[in-house]
Amino acid sequence: MYTFIENLFFMKKSFFVTLSLVLMITISLAFTGYDSEFKNLKVLPKDITKKQLDSVMNHFTASLNVKCGFCHIQNKTTKEWDHASDENKHKLVARDMMVMTNEINDKYFDLTGVKRDLNTQLMVTCFTCHNSNKQPETIPPAAPAKAPWDTTKRN
Repeated sequence: MYTFIENLFFMKKSFFVTLSLVLMITISLAFTGYDSEFKNLKVLPKDITKKQLDSVMNHFTASLNVKCGFCHIQNKTTKEWDHASDENKHKLVARDMMVMTNEINDKYFDLTGVKRDLNTQLMVTCFTCHNSNKQPETIPPAAPAKAPWDTTKRN
């Protein structure tokens, strides 16, 4: 009987030590917070993955027919990109445009009613207005002399 009580006490003691360690680790993780490898994200989520960020940047480059240097600064001596810098004003405009398209999509095209994330198909994007141009066209192209659908005979 004595060894049974001794074993029970040892099991309780090891259980409490293990539980204490788990609690300490959990508490320390809660206070350390999430440290993203990407800095200065103000519109994009802080926990964005590299694959998701690359997808967003590829969408920008295709929608405006630009390269990274249109929004980001490159150090001329080290040739390293400073993606966190807000020195290039195009980056600031891009943030404003992201907020604008998010608001338009939320207000007019929220068809599912679920929270939007980076995988949500959007109705209004950069390409909607830019069509692979740095600046959106504000004047429509000239109409052809005769539209293909116009079947009326003209003299």
